[in-house]
Amino acid sequence: MKKLIVSIGACLLLTSGLGAAKDTTFRGEIMDEACAKGGGHESMFKKMGTNDPKACTEACVKGGSKYVLFNEDKTFYQLDNQKKPTSFAGQKVEVTGTLNKAAKTIHVTDIKAAS
Repeated sequence: MKKLIVSIGACLLLTSGLGAAKDTTFRGEIMDEACAKGGGHESMFKKMGTNDPKACTEACVKGGSKYVLFNEDKTFYQLDNQKKPTSFAGQKVEVTGTLNKAAKTIHVTDIKAAS
């Protein structure tokens, strides 16, 4: 009986890691949620009198918007870590992490400039 319990426990431990999500690399631009919802920075560029994605993103985040990863197809994902994207505002990047599809959120492991 003891061996059976130990065997079942070992199987559970081994299989518990199989369902864990693996890190994936996502590519896009670090943008603010307000501009992403509008499909890009264009409307804010007109209001702000600038064409600088970094300045636009930083201004919108200061105004309460959140950092997101914006894709060329105009989809975007929330980033669970709002500190890591700070130095990449307005830049094309590669975000490594796991995607929660239901919440449209990426659990960020790493961010680096796109090559």
